[in-house]
Amino acid sequence: MIFPCIDLMDGKVVQLVQGRKKALEAASPEEMLRRFAAFPEIQVIDLDAAMGRGENAALIDMIATKALCRIGGGVRAAGRAERLVAQGAHRVIVGTAAFADNDVNTPLLRDIASAVTPERVVIALDSKDGHIVVKGWTETTSLTAEAVVAKLEPYCSGFLCTYVDKEGMLQGTDLGWFRRLRSATRHEITAAGGITTLDDVRALEQMQVHAALGMAIYTGHLALNDLAALQRGSMNPP
Repeated sequence: MIFPCIDLMDGKVVQLVQGRKKALEAASPEEMLRRFAAFPEIQVIDLDAAMGRGENAALIDMIATKALCRIGGGVRAAGRAERLVAQGAHRVIVGTAAFADNDVNTPLLRDIASAVTPERVVIALDSKDGHIVVKGWTETTSLTAEAVVAKLEPYCSGFLCTYVDKEGMLQGTDLGWFRRLRSATRHEITAAGGITTLDDVRALEQMQVHAALGMAIYTGHLALNDLAALQRGSMNPP
């Protein structure tokens, strides 16, 4: 499956490079929803909430009423996950808070899974230089995604795995890393970071790995019509 991404900052749809530098501002959230209407589900990240500097609650609420969404950003407690589900989130994405003291934050994940059920939880495994990074990708842990997925499986139904090294840079992704992750878990995997071409998307599809697409869509490197056709083909195999 292909998940077009809507990242929100200061009430606007934006794209960042490696989670830091703002590369562009896109059309309004309403317009992006219109453009993404051919896709069954979209991914929404509240960057302000993720960075701990407020949130875009009204926009999240509006988007969730108009499209099936997986929503993340600032999910640091069960209450936040519950609020996102109440706003209409189909699933919630838990990132930094899933880890503490260079280990899996089992108590928090247990609380979140208990509050909204594991089926509604996606855990973000953001990796740079081979290790999981947290707090807006500014801190590196000693953990590797491949080593922790088994410990995380009871608390979620899938993983959002971002190859931070190339995120937003339109330079391709690390297909070998995604193959290793695919071998490490039977849970759903969604790839992000550096996915630039239809060949990238096809290669991930052959691994049974979904694709979350941002910069390549917003810059025109990937055409929505081509992606929609590819998605229809994967959903309706001959």
